[in-house]
Amino acid sequence: MLHSRLLQYIDEVARLGSIRAAGARLHVAPSAINRQILLLEAELDQPLFERLPRGMRPTPAGEALLAHIRGTLQQYRETVADIRDLHALGSGEVVIATMTGLASGVVATAAASFRSRHPQVRISIRTMTSLDILRAVEHSEADLGLGFNVPSSTQTEVCWQLNTRLGVVVSPRHPLAGMETIPLAQCTPYPLIFADRSMVIHGIVAEAFANAALDIQPAFHTNSIETMKRLAGGGEAIAFLSEFDVAEELRDGRLAFRPVRDAFSNNIVSLVRREKHGHGLASLLLADEIVDALRAGAPGPKSPGLLRSSEERFDHAPESRVC
Repeated sequence: MLHSRLLQYIDEVARLGSIRAAGARLHVAPSAINRQILLLEAELDQPLFERLPRGMRPTPAGEALLAHIRGTLQQYRETVADIRDLHALGSGEVVIATMTGLASGVVATAAASFRSRHPQVRISIRTMTSLDILRAVEHSEADLGLGFNVPSSTQTEVCWQLNTRLGVVVSPRHPLAGMETIPLAQCTPYPLIFADRSMVIHGIVAEAFANAALDIQPAFHTNSIETMKRLAGGGEAIAFLSEFDVAEELRDGRLAFRPVRDAFSNNIVSLVRREKHGHGLASLLLADEIVDALRAGAPGPKSPGLLRSSEERFDHAPESRVC
């Protein structure tokens, strides 16, 4: 039987197309990974990878082995989760994959509330992109995923969704803070804070300005939601975020949120988990806490914007569960 570490080596080399990149991801010397692959190739008397000038590509034999490896790794992760769940809430860890703004707001609030009642359970909060959130849940690297515009997948199910929009986030003393809604054109005289191109928000905001034929030069670019909020709160700069991103600051009166009158497409926040797999009680209870925090921070009336709730989609489930 192949050693589990070797399975990971081969899987990462295939995913990244490079022994060096796989070594960096796994914190293993590339020479050690290469040596193990060469030994296996000699044992099978088949090359598993084509060594190309620009990286590694699985051979047909490698593809066949990868199918076995990925199935084995998936079963291993699920078995470990099942073993962990035997102790129910006696011990263990819940991993949630989410985005930066949600991590520091909704998720932090829910995690603190959950931990106060279940101090024996560890909570790991990992921030990543929407695509990486989906991948983490699909591969059982995370118990729950929470993010904006998370792609749909046959391997995941939606616990809760809300259709929300981005808006203008400014200091309460900002000249625009007195308006109920703000035309996008009225934002252009002020310093604009744009999300980095790696973030989902960037594309949504940039497209809105382009569609409005507004030629702008943002004063700030950052991939940090916290930095956006700090810049917006410190002067006349304008950030474009959702109410979930600034829920705590809105409660404390440190920032103001105003809808944009003529821009921004729908922005859907989703809580997802892996479908057709046993889930531990701890992750279900944490999901419940997250939904409560999301509902508390949801804009306007709670029910009209709700696309799918635990009661509506999973009305057969116990009241304490959301999925």
